[in-house]
Amino acid sequence: MKTKEWTILWVLGLIWGTSFLWIKIAVADVSPLVLVGFRTLFASLGLGAIIYHYRESMPSWKELRKRVPDFLIIAICNISIPWALISWGEQYVDSGIASIINSTMPLFTIIIAPLMIKEEGITISKIAGLITGFIGVILLALPNVQSGWNQGLNGMAACLLSSVFYAFSAVFARKKGTGLPPQLQAFLQLSMGSAIIWIAVFATEGIPALPNHALTWVALLWLGLLGSCIAYILYFYLLHRIGPTRVSTTTYISPLVGVLLGIIFLGEPFHWQSFAGALLILSGIFIVNLKNKKVELEPAD
Repeated sequence: MKTKEWTILWVLGLIWGTSFLWIKIAVADVSPLVLVGFRTLFASLGLGAIIYHYRESMPSWKELRKRVPDFLIIAICNISIPWALISWGEQYVDSGIASIINSTMPLFTIIIAPLMIKEEGITISKIAGLITGFIGVILLALPNVQSGWNQGLNGMAACLLSSVFYAFSAVFARKKGTGLPPQLQAFLQLSMGSAIIWIAVFATEGIPALPNHALTWVALLWLGLLGSCIAYILYFYLLHRIGPTRVSTTTYISPLVGVLLGIIFLGEPFHWQSFAGALLILSGIFIVNLKNKKVELEPAD
C-alpha cells in the first residue's frame, strides 16, 4: 500500500476505535435502536450535505436506480443489524471487550471472501490465522463461561455476530458497490439503514424517549458525523483501492484505542484473559496477511 492509503487506514482505525467508548456512554441513556437511529440520521444528514455540494459530479437517479437493491443489502448487513447488535451488546460487556471482539472481522472475511471474489484465495497462513484468532475469542469468553450462560456471554455473542455481518458486507460491497463515488456509496447505505432502523424503533418502542444528558447528544453527534459520515467515506475509498481483506485490518488499531479509552474514561478493568485474547486475535490477523504463495487452496467460484 502507498503512504496515503496507510495514513487513511490509521485514521479510520483511530476514529472507529473511539466509537466503542461513545456507544457505551450513549446506551446508558437511550435504547440501542434509538442510539443507532440518531447515529444513522446524523450521518445521513452530513453525507447529504456533501452530496448536495458535489451534486454536479454525481450520477443521475436513472443510473442509481438499478443499484438500490445492492445498497439495500449493504445497509442491512453493514449498518442496521451490526450496529444494533453492538449497541445492544455493550449494555452487558465493557467497551474495550466489544472493541476486541470487533477485531475478529478480518477472520470472518477470509472465510467469506473466497466464496464471492475469485481473487481472494484461501491460503495456509489464512487458515492458521483463523484458528489462532478464534482461540483468542474463546480465551476472551472464559471469565463469563465459568459462571454459566449469562448476559455477558449474550453481549459478546451479539458483538461477534456483528463481525460476521461486517465481513459479509465488506466483501459484497467490493463486488457490487464499485463505480460510484465513496461519498455516494456511504450516503446510500447510511440513509437506507437509517430508514430501516427508525421503522424498527417506531414498531417496537412507539414514540422513542430522547436523550436526557448533553453528553449523550455529544456521543450521538460524534458517532454520526465522525464515526459514520467521515469514516465511511474513508472506508469505501480504501475498500476499492486495497480490497476487503486489507481494509479489514483497521481492526488492528481499533481495539487498542477502544481498550485504552475504556480504561481511562470508564474505569473498565483489563484482565489477563482480555490481554491474551486480544493478542491472539491480533496475531491471527497478522498471520492472515502473511504472504504464502507456495501452498494455496482452490478458491470457490
